[in-house]
Amino acid sequence: MPAIDFEQLVKSMGDAVVVTDGAGAIVFWNAAATRIFGFTEADALGQSLDLIIPERQRGRHWDGYNKTMASAQTRYGTTLLKVPALHKDGHTLSIAFTVMLLTGVQGEVQGVGAVIRDETSRFQDERALRKRIAELEARLAAEPSGAA
Repeated sequence: MPAIDFEQLVKSMGDAVVVTDGAGAIVFWNAAATRIFGFTEADALGQSLDLIIPERQRGRHWDGYNKTMASAQTRYGTTLLKVPALHKDGHTLSIAFTVMLLTGVQGEVQGVGAVIRDETSRFQDERALRKRIAELEARLAAEPSGAA
C-alpha cells in the first residue's frame, strides 16, 4: 500500500479544515475554507476564530472552547454541530462541522481541528419546504370537514 500524503489530502478536501491553537488562533486553513468563508489563508492565519463566528455566538463559543482547553475533553467529538457562521463579505452561512482535539506527545491539548461543510443551500431548501408544509396544513385545516 502506498504511503498516504495526509497534508495533500487535507489541503485538497472539498470540506473546510480549520485548526486552531489553544488560544483559538487559526493555524491551518485549507483551500475549501477559503472557498466557503471567503478569507484567504493569509487573511485567516493567526486570526481569532471570531473571524467566522457571528458576534451573538461568540460568548457561548469561547466559554465552550476555554472549558475544552482546560478539561482536555469535548462532548462534541462525534456530534455533527450545526451553527451560523460569517462569510468575509458579511453574509451569514449555515455550517455543519465536527471537531477533534489535537494533542501533544504528553497528551496535552494543543488545539482543535474542525472539518466544516457549507450547508446554507440545504438549510434554506429545508426552511422553504417546512414553510410550504405549514401553509398546506393550514389550508387543509381551514377546509370544511369532508371537502377534498
